[in-house]
Amino acid sequence: MKAEDYLSYIVKNIHTTVVATVDDEGLPVTAAIDMMDADAESLYFLTAKGKGFYDRLKKRGFLAFTAMKGEDTMSSVAVSVRGKVRELGFDRIPELFAKNPYMNEIYPTAFSREALTVFQIYEGSGEWFDLSKKPIERASFTFGGAEEKTEGYFITDACIGCQSCIEVCPQQCIAAENIPLVINQANCLHCGNCMNVCPVGAVERR
Repeated sequence: MKAEDYLSYIVKNIHTTVVATVDDEGLPVTAAIDMMDADAESLYFLTAKGKGFYDRLKKRGFLAFTAMKGEDTMSSVAVSVRGKVRELGFDRIPELFAKNPYMNEIYPTAFSREALTVFQIYEGSGEWFDLSKKPIERASFTFGGAEEKTEGYFITDACIGCQSCIEVCPQQCIAAENIPLVINQANCLHCGNCMNVCPVGAVERR
């Protein structure tokens, strides 16, 4: 999937997210926030200007959130995003209310809606984690021009082909067709077992 597919999935399939911001003491604060719209490069949500959440967004210009969907752990999909935010103001409120009509019950009058403002997550990175598949499925994505960073565990040319890492891999996602062995990043749990048991230190974390 492309970044826009992950962003659209968040809005249409999950919708309610748990967002973390940082307060004046440098401590994390969470809030349940609905992601109300998405395009190819960003997400949109709203909040009231009288909330502490609004103040933290304005001061930090950054947030992180996780959204989950599933009956239980082994049927769940999780999408995590961290990125920069900016305030867009009131102009998109009617559009977001039209796409999310339940908001009319929370803010039923035009006067009450004057407290609201729209924010855009305009640049960031994310991770998709699907536990409903076997082996698990993992993917990373960026949007809005954010720099893509490689994360995870990788086997270097120092590998001697002993296959100790395969024995401890919970997802059996290490291929031994060639030396060095190769970790299938799309199925890796990032548990670190491979690095811990490698006798020659051929596994590195990036």
